Amino acid sequence: MGETVRLVLTVFQVVVCLALILSVLMQSGKAQGLGEIGGAAETFFGKNKARALDAKLEKITEYSAGIFLVLTFVLAVF
Repeated sequence: MGETVRLVLTVFQVVVCLALILSVLMQSGKAQGLGEIGGAAETFFGKNKARALDAKLEKITEYSAGIFLVLTFVLAVF
C-alpha cells in the first residue's frame, strides 16, 4: 500500500513539475518593454491582453510551485 501511494505521489509531482516549467517558460520577460524604444509599441488592447495572460501564468506558477514544494516534503518523509 505504501509503495502505491509513493508511486502515485511521484507521478503527480512529475506532472506538477512539468506544469511549473511550462508556466515559467511561457511568461514574457520583464525586459520586454525595451522594444518600445525602437518604435515597436503595442496597442492598448494588446498590452492588456498580455498582462491578463501574464497574471494567469503567474498564478499558475505560484500554485504549482507551492504544490511541488509540499509534495517534495511529503515524499521526503516517505
